Amino acid sequence: MPKKKTKKLIDKNGVRIDGRELNKLRPIKLEVGILDNADGSAYIEQGKNKILVGVYGPKEVHPKHLAISDRALLRCRYHMAPFSVQERKSPAPSRRERELSKVIKEALQPAIFVKYYPRTSIELFIEVLQADGGTRCASLTAASLALADAGIPMRDLVAACAAGKVEGHLALDLNDTEDKEGEADLPVAWIPTLNAVTLLQMDGKVTLEEFEQLVNMAIEGCKQIYPLQKEALKAKYIAVKEEVKE
Repeated sequence: MPKKKTKKLIDKNGVRIDGRELNKLRPIKLEVGILDNADGSAYIEQGKNKILVGVYGPKEVHPKHLAISDRALLRCRYHMAPFSVQERKSPAPSRRERELSKVIKEALQPAIFVKYYPRTSIELFIEVLQADGGTRCASLTAASLALADAGIPMRDLVAACAAGKVEGHLALDLNDTEDKEGEADLPVAWIPTLNAVTLLQMDGKVTLEEFEQLVNMAIEGCKQIYPLQKEALKAKYIAVKEEVKE
């Protein structure tokens, strides 16, 4: 049978399949403090992504032999729910989930004052309820907010965004179809006050010039996400203030 022709992802005017221009983010919704039983929590919708994050700690390390004498132990579990993708996913942790757990932890750690809490653990649980491409970046953005909501001292929030190459065009914040059918994907995590990149990965092939453009495009995306993070944090405490007044 002849291979089914896929729909063109970018039209002649540079408009993508979801109606966005090449340099536009997907719509983002952020909420903080939505889990009563966690020390800190956050929820993000980015495009069709729906991701929930809970933080516990700092607390005593179990088992105790894993405790680090001069800093907190940061643990992270990234997990995709079986119903998060079109074909049911096994609930068992996959190799990719273990890899992304490690990647997210290492991207967040430079922003946290882990030396303030020796011999304790900070545990981060990320649950992807619905996946639509770019889940590691959306998870990082929400996880940073959940840590701040837990009152854990941080140098700054961490904002994350990806850029990629689709049908020869450089585009910001790829959705699932663009991610799967595009030529390259480059996720970046960024700490604004330090102007420091804590995550830089790439899947695919681009020229050196395109690589530099993609990095700059992803950082520009982070710069747009960062104010939304701050607004989400403020919104929680404004709501608390209004409740106290009543």
